[in-house]
Amino acid sequence: MSQEPQTAADPDARSGRSPAPTLHVDALLDDPETRIVVCCGSGGVGKTTTAAALALRAAERGRKVVVLTIDPAKRLAQSMGIDSLDNVPRRVKGTEDRRREAPGKSAEPGELHAMMLDMKRTFDEVVESHTDPERAAQILANPFYQTVSGGFAGTQEYMAMEKLGQLRAEDEWDLIVVDTPPSRNALDFLDAPKRLGSFLDGKLIRLLTAPAKLGGRAGMAFLNVGMSMMTGTLGKVLGGQLLKDAQTFVSAMDTTFGGFRTRADATFKLLQAPGTAFLVVAAPERDALREAAYFVERLAAEKMPLVGLVLNRVHGSGATRLSAERALAAAENLAEPGIVDQTDGNADVRNSPETEGSSDSGREDSAAGPDRPVDELTAGLLRLHAERMRLLAREQRTRDRFISHHPEVAIVEVPALPGDVHDLTGLRDIGDRLAAGHTELS
Repeated sequence: MSQEPQTAADPDARSGRSPAPTLHVDALLDDPETRIVVCCGSGGVGKTTTAAALALRAAERGRKVVVLTIDPAKRLAQSMGIDSLDNVPRRVKGTEDRRREAPGKSAEPGELHAMMLDMKRTFDEVVESHTDPERAAQILANPFYQTVSGGFAGTQEYMAMEKLGQLRAEDEWDLIVVDTPPSRNALDFLDAPKRLGSFLDGKLIRLLTAPAKLGGRAGMAFLNVGMSMMTGTLGKVLGGQLLKDAQTFVSAMDTTFGGFRTRADATFKLLQAPGTAFLVVAAPERDALREAAYFVERLAAEKMPLVGLVLNRVHGSGATRLSAERALAAAENLAEPGIVDQTDGNADVRNSPETEGSSDSGREDSAAGPDRPVDELTAGLLRLHAERMRLLAREQRTRDRFISHHPEVAIVEVPALPGDVHDLTGLRDIGDRLAAGHTELS
């Protein structure tokens, strides 16, 4: 699968914006060689909604799709009409009769399945699949394991990749869409497999497992002599019982350590392989696009296949010809009694029989009369328009700054919606906007 971004004729020249290649979402989703789409970026930029919309659109264009979310707010389940999601893919109803024709595709409808990562359950599955039932039961009951599997730094990100590897290995899905974990640092998603694999294969773990490997009295002698200082220190810091639980845990887990390292490496290679496509999701805000730029650079350094940027919640206006300055000037004119009467547009009113011979004070009284609420409302709307135009200018400057540093990144912009997406109709709307490929908004 070629990972070069597909572009269209540049519409930015008409809007005065910096040129940028346009991401063609339907071409990406329709490509049978696209097997994994990873939506990544900083928190709060709409990754979950984007992932769900892409998955729904791909399913309604004839592919068998599963979307994996790690969103703790469970908005995805609500949007898809599912009471709850768990660690098993669940069929999403309501997509079968919404077949959208894609060029060269058969008329058979696709399927959409959704699941939410259960971090601990995925860790349990790893243990159960790589050891015998008796040892697995010992590991699962170990307090140290329960702590590591539920709250160790990077576990959620690692288990998301573990689940992705499981889904890909099943070869049941035409397309897997991944909503990456909400994290302060989007790079945690890439680092987690290596970090957890290194921890479980590290020197401390090996030292703790050494007594078990030596076995019997030799092992106890080693523990008592060679590790007395280390275990004494750890015992004071961690507590004797926790240290004992840790030693029992690593002894029982010893046969699976190599498996963690192997799977971490395999998952990383899967992310680099043809058929995987990374989409960076951002909002037109300075911090979000700064992190998006950092992520783009990191993906390139790791040779990950980036296909483009989804710029979410972009604001637009239907009256871009009216600048903020002109809108504010008009609002000030309306706010001053009597000034509006002096414009050419009100000449007929000024010379009408009703105003002939009236005094200046009479005109001021008229200006303060029934028309004033309309003028005040109009002035308020003009000020709102000025604020909107300033917001658009800020967003455009931020966007142009990103493009100037990364002109090769294909972009698709999604207009800001008035409310939250809470059903399939809303997800279809997002999908339509993603597929439109517009970088000029009305």
